[in-house]
Amino acid sequence: MVTVLLPGPLRGEAGGASRLSVTAAGTLRAVLDEVAAHHPRLSRRIRDERGELRRYVNVFVDGEDCRHSGGLAAPVGDDAEVQVLPSVAGG
Repeated sequence: MVTVLLPGPLRGEAGGASRLSVTAAGTLRAVLDEVAAHHPRLSRRIRDERGELRRYVNVFVDGEDCRHSGGLAAPVGDDAEVQVLPSVAGG
């Protein structure tokens, strides 16, 4: 089972959950597709209308930035931990 970790700003879109358990594995795209099936509002915060990762969202698979390991094609093992971190801006 893959664990998806969500920071505070995204938890409201997942019913307040800080962790989601996902049965899909193989690629990050498969994991995020399952998340989208159960939490479409959360999915819209992570991916754009084309299904690509939003520019301001960082996703790590077992601590490695997915943008350096294949993006949505990044491999995700059966017991992986996926962390979603939206960028925070301030002034």
